[in-house]
Amino acid sequence: MTALIVHGHFYQPPREDPWTGNVEREYGADPYHDWNERIHAECYEPNAQAQIIGAQQKVERTVNNYEKISFNFGPTLLSWLEVHHPETYNKILAADLVSRKTRGGHGNAIAQAYGHAILPLATDHDRLTQVVWGVADFRHRFGREPESLWLPETACDNLTLDLLIEQQLRFVILAPNQAARVRAAGSGWTSVENGSIDTTKAYRYFHRDGSGRSIAIFFYDGPAARAIAFEKALVSSEALVGVFKRAAARGQLVNVATDGETYGHHFKFGDLCLAHTLEIEAPDEGFSITNYAQYLDQNPAELEVQISEGPDRKGTSWSCAHGVGRWFRDCGCHTGGEPGWNQAWRGPLRAALSFLGKRAAGDFETLGSDLFVHPWAARNASIELVLDPQLSREKFLRSQAGRSLTSTEQVRALTLLEMQRNALLMFTSCGWFFSDISGIETIQVMKYAARVIELLGDLGLPSPRGQFLEILAEAGSNLKDRGTGADIYRKYAERSSVSAQQIGNAEAKLS
Repeated sequence: MTALIVHGHFYQPPREDPWTGNVEREYGADPYHDWNERIHAECYEPNAQAQIIGAQQKVERTVNNYEKISFNFGPTLLSWLEVHHPETYNKILAADLVSRKTRGGHGNAIAQAYGHAILPLATDHDRLTQVVWGVADFRHRFGREPESLWLPETACDNLTLDLLIEQQLRFVILAPNQAARVRAAGSGWTSVENGSIDTTKAYRYFHRDGSGRSIAIFFYDGPAARAIAFEKALVSSEALVGVFKRAAARGQLVNVATDGETYGHHFKFGDLCLAHTLEIEAPDEGFSITNYAQYLDQNPAELEVQISEGPDRKGTSWSCAHGVGRWFRDCGCHTGGEPGWNQAWRGPLRAALSFLGKRAAGDFETLGSDLFVHPWAARNASIELVLDPQLSREKFLRSQAGRSLTSTEQVRALTLLEMQRNALLMFTSCGWFFSDISGIETIQVMKYAARVIELLGDLGLPSPRGQFLEILAEAGSNLKDRGTGADIYRKYAERSSVSAQQIGNAEAKLS
């Protein structure tokens, strides 16, 4: 039988106001309050209770698609689901338990880098924290160690793969265009940079330190994934199975990866198509539904692979033909917008946030050295405070400081950690993804920046706001009435739009 793996990357950018923790009204999501609510109604919930329609258009049974597909959910999205839609949240967790029983102990769920930052563009400290937090969040929710971690936008470079190996992850999923060359043991290298890599097998990438440590890489089937995401393969289960059958001609593994929102949000009734395909038609056509870890048990990686460095030598991704250019320059890739628009604003936005991130990191290291034994280790461990609001702050700080802190020191230490949490979130990839700097996703990352600047002030440090705005002013909106990035920041991102009472409530939670 041909093995079939369907992976869904389920993710929404964090939408909570940094001061109140609430998601504000998003009018583009009408008739729902916000995009999380709309996509939950169109995708996340339907996939947890998809209907199998039988003869005479009657519902034969209801199935949980998450039991059949490989999947990852963004940690910040799961935290929102846990609070606002616990029934859907619990069905997602339950699906992983079911799959562990039917897939040789291997659950369908994999982890994700925490804040959906582009890891090849991150600092060493941020790259590590994003991975450590993603693993910790997964462990907290699914009650087990993850075997893989989804890289946001599949953005990858050698440093990122080495880090995944160091964190003892077993495999990773990449796009076929991200492979550079392959070889069998003892043989010469063969170039596959034209996207010609055989996606019907797993490959082994070795850590560059010569230790022999490695990670398996699965490259998903590009034509099949494109058919699902962009070519209306979800119009019927017959059409979807046809895509899988054509892919099966290439070998004994068909594996596809797309945004999970494809199944119901991007394509109405995509959840029903997926359910009918995986429950009935694909098995009838000789496909064995599995997940990556189970397949790897049965088919260990034999060929070695090296990945592409990308045209900028900064890494590659699945959604930018220019490596990772989409997240730091006007590379030509964008979503939405009008003819004649440009994305020249991306460079100044990246520069402004990088400036602020570097400043916040330096102050954190300097002040944190007086409060923590190891400041960066304390930041990595502070995910415990995010995941468990009831956890004793005093006990946590004592464990990281090696001593009891005074009340004043505790507030200072927590403020430093909160500042760093916001500094991580301001690099959420969605801030660069779309067509204009005035989009809600970009304003959201600016809000995190505003919170970082405010917390630096609370710590009694000189404000970097002036220099930050100077850099941001170099970013012009395509909508002339919106002005520059600095204008948008002042009008939409700073805390002036939040009531004093709401801010007070949020700050009370911190202390």
